[in-house]
Amino acid sequence: MKWFAYNLLFGAVWVFLLPGFLLRMFRRGGYRARMGDRFALYPGDVMQTLCSARTERGSAARLDSSGHEIPPPSDWVWVHAVSVGEVQVAGQLMREWRKADPEVRFCFSTTSSTGWKMAEREVTDRDVLIYNPLDFPNFVKSALGTVRPRAVVLTESEIWPVFIRAAAKRGVPLFLVNARVSDRSAPRYRLARFWFKDVFGCFTRIFAQSELDRDRLVAAGAPAEKVEVTGSFKFDVARRNPVKENELRKWLSGAKGRILLGGSTWPGEDEVLLRIVKSLEDATLVIAPRHFEKADAVEDNIRRAGFGCVRRSRGDAAPADGGRAVYLADTTGELMGLYGVADVVFVGKSLCEHGSQNMIEPCLCGKPTLVGPYTENFRPVMSDLREGDAIIQVEDECGLDREIVRLWNDRASATALGERATAAVIRRQGVVEKCVAEMMEAIG
Repeated sequence: MKWFAYNLLFGAVWVFLLPGFLLRMFRRGGYRARMGDRFALYPGDVMQTLCSARTERGSAARLDSSGHEIPPPSDWVWVHAVSVGEVQVAGQLMREWRKADPEVRFCFSTTSSTGWKMAEREVTDRDVLIYNPLDFPNFVKSALGTVRPRAVVLTESEIWPVFIRAAAKRGVPLFLVNARVSDRSAPRYRLARFWFKDVFGCFTRIFAQSELDRDRLVAAGAPAEKVEVTGSFKFDVARRNPVKENELRKWLSGAKGRILLGGSTWPGEDEVLLRIVKSLEDATLVIAPRHFEKADAVEDNIRRAGFGCVRRSRGDAAPADGGRAVYLADTTGELMGLYGVADVVFVGKSLCEHGSQNMIEPCLCGKPTLVGPYTENFRPVMSDLREGDAIIQVEDECGLDREIVRLWNDRASATALGERATAAVIRRQGVVEKCVAEMMEAIG
């Protein structure tokens, strides 16, 4: 009865969201072109690739939990991720798995066009990229029947109940990696424990980011013996990009003095940084907004604050009159390179919005890094960094202003903070390798 209710509710929500979905289809041709994936209707070339994976040697048809015959699994390991961070986690997992087993093939699924663009960078010619099917029984059953995965790996909080139960019914090993439960989701999971316990019970293993995440998963009904605390995959994901760093140094060659970088900033945080940089001598502010479509609004803020704007996407040059300018990095795939060339870094979505963006990357680059009070999306990471005295967290704009000015004027303290940050990240690496080894052993 409860699964009938879920399907009914999911259908109602889908109908409500359909107009926005169709609008995205109209605006994004690639998104529209693969609409069939949502219903497990794949293009011919994708079907050919999916069918090219051999059946495991020695495997025979099996019976599912209802007694129906299902064909043996293929070579595919199905990996699902949605957000940019999740896709990066999945990408690192796949790279590590390929090192251990060069013959592995991945069926990578996502649900958004943004996730798709990121995922294209992570798949190889041996892999296939699809959109995840809608979480309805018929579509899920058809997708699983086409791919016939030998394992399914979901990232962080990607809980698709019908998909999970259908895979478990087919006897497919299921793994949840880098698992976390947000402050907002935890009470809901507890209240719906009677329902979530069936979902979490389907997993073979759950690799949690922290003890708190493990406790929340168990409170939501996950079997305690299946949940293991491994730490965050994100410590392994971060990698410096020397080529991009050199390219960005050339772009910033006309900047005056040292670089204060606002990375992945959200509305409200740009204005804060613009106020702070006015009090800094020998400083150039670089802003990398989280959403590039808001770059025009950020440029308006820059000009209202009395600065010129050097915009990366336009190929602008430094002001010819020598006036003070703010550099606006509104292009994709360059944030890690920017962290490598900055002198002091503030990580956005932590001062004026809840959640925070990834603070591991600037820390790996050895940069003195500051965040605001809202870092709940990176709770275990922040715990590790604070333990190593490797990051500065402030409560408000006044605190951010005070700490940036202090680091700007005390280079020795800034350098020491950056060194502790790098050391803290390196100490926490190795999680992905460990989890991949356990999954491979469980699959057999």
